[in-house]
Amino acid sequence: MTIPSRRFGRTGLAMPVLSLGGMRFQQSWSDLPPEAVEAESQDRLEATLRAAIAAGLHHIETARHYGTSERQLGWLLPRLPDPRRLLQTKVPPSADPAAFEADLRTSFERLGLAGEGGRVDLLAIHGLNTPELLDQTLRPGGCRDVARRWQQEGRIGHVGFSTHAPLPLILEAIASDQFDYINLHWYFIRQDNRPAIEAATAHDMGVFVISPTDKGGHLHNPSQRLCELCAPLHPIVFNDLFCLSAPGLHTISVGAAGPQDLDLHLEAVALLPRAGELLPPILDRLEQARREALGEEWLASWDRGLPAWEETPGRINLPVLLWLHNLLEAWDLEAYGRARYGLLGQGGHWFPGENADALDGTVSEAELRAVLGASPWAAEIPERLRQLRQRLGGEAVKRLQVA
Repeated sequence: MTIPSRRFGRTGLAMPVLSLGGMRFQQSWSDLPPEAVEAESQDRLEATLRAAIAAGLHHIETARHYGTSERQLGWLLPRLPDPRRLLQTKVPPSADPAAFEADLRTSFERLGLAGEGGRVDLLAIHGLNTPELLDQTLRPGGCRDVARRWQQEGRIGHVGFSTHAPLPLILEAIASDQFDYINLHWYFIRQDNRPAIEAATAHDMGVFVISPTDKGGHLHNPSQRLCELCAPLHPIVFNDLFCLSAPGLHTISVGAAGPQDLDLHLEAVALLPRAGELLPPILDRLEQARREALGEEWLASWDRGLPAWEETPGRINLPVLLWLHNLLEAWDLEAYGRARYGLLGQGGHWFPGENADALDGTVSEAELRAVLGASPWAAEIPERLRQLRQRLGGEAVKRLQVA
């Protein structure tokens, strides 16, 4: 099977619709020394990379802070040549441009690109999630200027950004017209970034959807309810078809821990010509299940009048928590909900705000209801948060995973 490619915006690159993401195939999130990388881990990555090359996943993306990912790739890439390879890494911005450049230099060293002619096709400035980080990137002499200088030296092909930011900040970054492409979240369970995709299209930017399987609902371990609703497709296949059928998207990430993780994504690509036939009945069942579980009135207004987490007692992130409530009630996305619930309060600017653990403790119901005056559900929301906490709380997140 040949994986189709799409023009990746103004970069002009022929981007395969599936990209090999480097977050799950590394041995460790810790930045281990070379001697600590085990042969079994490296062999598994080699098998994954060989399978990806054979299948036509010519785009590989990783990041400076994906643990051992860059180092492990750097050892393998010279041994597994691919004339069509597109290599991307991601480096976070810094208030000190010299620190950003040092991180960039480390990425090149780990990827085996420190010598003459070393080059990445794509560099994303990673995690533009706050106004401060965007300013560190775009201000005169900032990180974008460092990346531009490396471009002029021929070491970087195109510069984009990755983000978990609120939509207004993503739109501001796009409007700057300083980036060639964007890595962002958009998939069936989270479609609020659609205006960002449209804005990126207007600026002729490449659009790369990140983590559609993991952040898209832990679809590698889907609920029985979701499997039933998505039949005859696996939820991964359904979600891939949903994404790749949407206007403006060029590629989606395949977060493979081993070669077997490519199979369902390749199945989705094979079915892409039939997406118009396969998707509508599944979308209808999913919507019907959502309406039956939550009711028309709640679905029409649940997010109306919710304060931002910064303006909520205990910094409780009501929009995210009630969204998780909806996913749990509609489609039983308990494993995904538990992970996201646990990340609130643990993930810094990647997952801002707090979960509902403070309710009835440091935050009283009266305090919470005092900021819910604009919500038609002010009386019901505290109890819904308690029910959510009962089902999803109690597990600490041991490692923050960001893409």
